[in-house]
Amino acid sequence: MNHEDFLNAPFPESVNPPEGFDAASPARFFNRELSWLAFNWRVLEEASNPRVPLLERVRFLSISATNLDEFYTVRVAGLRELTHAGNSTPSIDGLTPAEQLTRINEIARRLMAAQQETFATLRRALENENILILDRAGLSDSDRAYLDSFFIANVFPVLSPLAIDPAHPFPFIPNTGFCLALQIERRADGLKRNALLPVPQQIDRFIALPDDGARHRFLPLEELLLDRLQALFPGYVARHHCGFRVLRDSDIEVEEEAEDLVREFEVALKRRRRGEVVRLKLSEGAHDELRDLIMDELEVVPDEVVEVDGLLGMADLKELILESRRDLQWPTFTPRVPERVQDHEGDMFAAIRQKDMLLHHPYETFDMVVRFLEQAARDPDVLAIKQTLYRTSRESPIVAALCEAAEAGKSVTGFVELKARFDEAANIRQSRRLERAGAHVVYGFINYKTHAKISAVVRREGARLVTYTHWGTGNYHPITARIYTDLSLFTCDAALGRDAVRVFNYLSGYAEPEVLENLAISPLTLKDRLLELIAAEAEHARAGQPAQIWAKMNSVVEPDVIDALYAASQAGVRISLVVRGICGLRPGIRGLSENIRVKSIVGRFLEHSRIICFGSGQGLPSDAARVFISSADWMGRNLLRRVETLVEIQNPTVKAQIMRQIMAANLHDSAQSWVLDADGHFTRSLPEADTASPDDPRPFNCHRFFMENPSLSGRGSAGARDVPELAHGND
Repeated sequence: MNHEDFLNAPFPESVNPPEGFDAASPARFFNRELSWLAFNWRVLEEASNPRVPLLERVRFLSISATNLDEFYTVRVAGLRELTHAGNSTPSIDGLTPAEQLTRINEIARRLMAAQQETFATLRRALENENILILDRAGLSDSDRAYLDSFFIANVFPVLSPLAIDPAHPFPFIPNTGFCLALQIERRADGLKRNALLPVPQQIDRFIALPDDGARHRFLPLEELLLDRLQALFPGYVARHHCGFRVLRDSDIEVEEEAEDLVREFEVALKRRRRGEVVRLKLSEGAHDELRDLIMDELEVVPDEVVEVDGLLGMADLKELILESRRDLQWPTFTPRVPERVQDHEGDMFAAIRQKDMLLHHPYETFDMVVRFLEQAARDPDVLAIKQTLYRTSRESPIVAALCEAAEAGKSVTGFVELKARFDEAANIRQSRRLERAGAHVVYGFINYKTHAKISAVVRREGARLVTYTHWGTGNYHPITARIYTDLSLFTCDAALGRDAVRVFNYLSGYAEPEVLENLAISPLTLKDRLLELIAAEAEHARAGQPAQIWAKMNSVVEPDVIDALYAASQAGVRISLVVRGICGLRPGIRGLSENIRVKSIVGRFLEHSRIICFGSGQGLPSDAARVFISSADWMGRNLLRRVETLVEIQNPTVKAQIMRQIMAANLHDSAQSWVLDADGHFTRSLPEADTASPDDPRPFNCHRFFMENPSLSGRGSAGARDVPELAHGND
């Protein structure tokens, strides 16, 4: 059974709609927030997956905790604000903000309990590998001797023990702040006081203890602090203690008429640090007086308190992923340099001139994107560079290249998005750096985020100017590009060059482009183009022609798009969706969505690329198909309130790479796939008996396949060779 047989196999049997189900009612949608929680359950499940190396399982547990924290500080904070304002407007699935909060809190409590259970299991497994997490009772005399000096030299100077009384009011605890609350008693006269000991975030949470090298032993910082209370509160003894951790509303509101957008964001970032508490995590069994004190001072109600029997701040477990224990991590993988770039001795412009080139990150190195801009900065024939920046790294080589180009006298324009959540401060710093170098910095729109990923380089070649463009599905961030799967299209196609310039003019001057030749953008044309393409595929089905849609993205929740997919399914279009995270569409319901299947891939790399393929009356894969890459998920914010791109792929090799290699492998994956059913449940896709070859019994893993097989469009002189057969087990 080859991959095309697999992709064209019958869809899973659909189910009858539930009794009383109305296909026109909100019941046809899944709730966005609950769907996100289901995604985070899948992340947590990887922490229990025996096929995943042990320290990578620890990483998944840490990620699930970080995800949940961010979810509460942004999404739950917003629902909480709506509820407190008395807003009862339902979401597209019919739930009011208050109803959503109730369900979220119920599921999140179960999720946090599962995280603690997973941690207990992983802790035992770590012990079997001689990686131990101790408590203060398990310290030896030699450990205490070492910690005496460590504490004085590395911890004591940054501690701020705080008494709580009328002269010492309860301090401000920042977002994600972790504290020990204490009730202490003076030995001399029995006087009781309450006190706080903030656990400093500037120090590693897990202190490595000296050992013989065969073992790795760690002591949580809070355990060290509890062991050294006598040094912090001399003359007192601790009668009661508990730990607590605070999450605050971290969304930002910006005045629409802000005269100076940068200054407004700098003020808003300070407000974020002081946002209202949306969740308090508290050690289970905390003394009533301490519990009441913390809740009163932080102004939280019981529903916003979670008692934790175990480790607080589980996101910090990432510190235990030891470089010295590579045997407990994924095998080392070095991204490839495309063969065509090597054929041209590293010259990106020559490689692009030969033919359009699509790189699949992280399998092909993101260094090629950096090299593209660095070469542009140093090339005397390059006249101008225009670049969008949504997220990038702290010491960004992209920004460094733009600064170098500006300092060399080239015209450089950076379109910096200040509203990239949690990266606002970093983007302000980058914009200041660009301005100092002499680049023009544009901040885009107040009402729209600029989420498109575009780079344009204008180069003089003989008597003409040629525009080289890069179109990405991911951010210009070299660190996340090591773990996010994304696509980079390099081209010197003149039409796409003109389209890029029109988009940049729209961002800098509010001038809506009158025409775009090979591009659709939101908020202007992308959604309409998408709906037209889905409707056209439905017409092919009604005409009796093969009709298929393949799509891959992070989230699908926009109601008009979902309804268009439902209509296409009813017309007979076979629709296969790979949706990593949130999915508001109910697949597999007879009479509504029986021709739609949805899967989610959670594995070594974070699936992030956005791809759409339409069969155009020939089915998929086919040479007649229309293939697109995009920066946009199918969400209201992406289609209506952001600047996004939808780029049609014209080059036949690149089209084949996307359809027959990237999408085929994603749809074929069974090792790390979860399948969504009509009730909203995801079930791990267990491979059938014939999904593995006799020579390789492992289920097909698309990440492993991409690591082992080069991309079609970057193969250069090797392009004449066939792509390895994408058959079961050949991974």
